[in-house]
Amino acid sequence: MLYPHNIEQKIDFQVIRDGLKGCCMSSLGKERVDAMQWLTHYPTVRDLLARVREMMAVLTDPALAFPHGEIYDLREALSRIRIEGLFMDEAELFSLRKMLDYAGQLERFFATLDKAKYPLLSQESGIGSQLGNIITTIDRILDRYGKMRDNASPELARIRKEISASQGSVSRALNAILRQAQAEGILDKDAAPTMREGRLVLPVPPAYKRKIGGIVHDESATGKTVFIEPQQVVEANNRIRELEGEERREVIRILTEFTDEVRPQIPEILESYSFLAEIDFIRAKAHFAIQIKAIKPALEKTQVLDWTTAIHPLLQLSLAKHGKKVVPLDIELNEGQRILIISGPNAGGKSVCLKTVGLLQYMLQCGMLIPVKRASRAGIFRNIFIDIGDEQS
Repeated sequence: MLYPHNIEQKIDFQVIRDGLKGCCMSSLGKERVDAMQWLTHYPTVRDLLARVREMMAVLTDPALAFPHGEIYDLREALSRIRIEGLFMDEAELFSLRKMLDYAGQLERFFATLDKAKYPLLSQESGIGSQLGNIITTIDRILDRYGKMRDNASPELARIRKEISASQGSVSRALNAILRQAQAEGILDKDAAPTMREGRLVLPVPPAYKRKIGGIVHDESATGKTVFIEPQQVVEANNRIRELEGEERREVIRILTEFTDEVRPQIPEILESYSFLAEIDFIRAKAHFAIQIKAIKPALEKTQVLDWTTAIHPLLQLSLAKHGKKVVPLDIELNEGQRILIISGPNAGGKSVCLKTVGLLQYMLQCGMLIPVKRASRAGIFRNIFIDIGDEQS
């Protein structure tokens, strides 16, 4: 028997993996695709196929609106904050909120499914009430754009109010200086205050820089403009920088406090990630099944191949781009008819037939639906042996 990676190369299963990854929403789902293995345990294969069939029915039912959301991989951040004193930043917090919200949407969606029609998916769950409380807390400190709210704490509200007042004072002073300089012909009529190194400054021609006393912070690439911070606003700008430092320290305090609350719940959050990864994986397999017009054949615990109109999925996708169709394959092998000899000329389709059988059976025992007709039956094989290709010209 060949090693699994050699088998996959022989039957082009790596291309199937790539196709599945293209249907995933996240890196989490793609990792599940990479971890997908050939399975020989009948109940496991049966349940995997049933889940994909249920998901395919959900995705194709116009009466059901499968939730759409965003899945961000924050496992590295969650690992980092296990250390006391470290914290999640605003962007990570916002991504965590969207991830947990999507997990909650999915859980509520599955809970509404008809249990008789979707017995497996209707039991899927991935977010507890305590994780819902995390969303509530994040909404209290972050706005809908993921930025820290002014009222996240009384101290932050005070600091930002003072920053706003100081900036207004600087802006008014600069505009007064600007208008006077324009009236004296020192600055152009279209000149306006601009920002350099975090400080409001005026754009001044080099010839007049001594007429506007202050600190030169920068000059244009052409050297035709220098950016001056008038002396009248230096102290106010200094105060703004001090307040911005206070603001950052208060934001870090709030984030650290929140992270301390989240830290004990990291295991539950990671469970939620596991749930999202599994749903993304199942959904990708269902989407791929829709692309290749695949179904779940009748699965039996014996070693049997009884396929009607079986199609090589990669060949189907390739030919469909050129408006062509694959010649389907009918094949039956069972305990009484265990050997099939195929003969024919070169380029007659013998290798395609062998690859179709190998690929579809491998896909099936990896938990994927296959492109055959509904009357088809399939079994479970413990080993797969492949010898495809020869030395003839």
